[in-house]
Amino acid sequence: MAGLTHSTDGSLQAMERGSSGLRRIFREVAKFGAVGGAGVLVNLGVFNLVRQVTDLQVVRAGVIATIVAIIFNYIGFRYFTYRDRDKSRRTREMSLFLLYSAIGLVIENGILYAATYGFGWDSPLQSNIFKFLGIGVATLFRFWSYRTWVFRALPARGPVAGSDRLTQRRKPQQRVP
Repeated sequence: MAGLTHSTDGSLQAMERGSSGLRRIFREVAKFGAVGGAGVLVNLGVFNLVRQVTDLQVVRAGVIATIVAIIFNYIGFRYFTYRDRDKSRRTREMSLFLLYSAIGLVIENGILYAATYGFGWDSPLQSNIFKFLGIGVATLFRFWSYRTWVFRALPARGPVAGSDRLTQRRKPQQRVP
């Protein structure tokens, strides 16, 4: 790293660990966004298709679209965004994914419901705006819950021998008489 010097207290190592952590979270957010962005297109596409070809009410069309997007997103998250995460408990993972997705479904379509039936905003443009707004609010919840509870990180590996000079310096030394 140009311009950085190695101090005697190991602060460069801490800075490197911190910046690699930032890069890791940035990559995770980018991957989550790529899958989520495609999921938004699926969600809105199915929503508008169902609204045009059926006589279903707006919120029912929204729920159907959300369910299709949930299936699409699970595949994308499991095999792209979080492919390096713990895979040992798939039943637990799927159960939690469905639980948090259902909560997101209620958030997403609750906003659509409030706009449609609470305020009477039911034009196609208004429905799409509030569907999109609901997706956005639910996405914040989903990102937090998926990364925290569903796609759990594998345990961190222990430090490599000799990588923590500060710890090595503080070890008590025995005196030989």
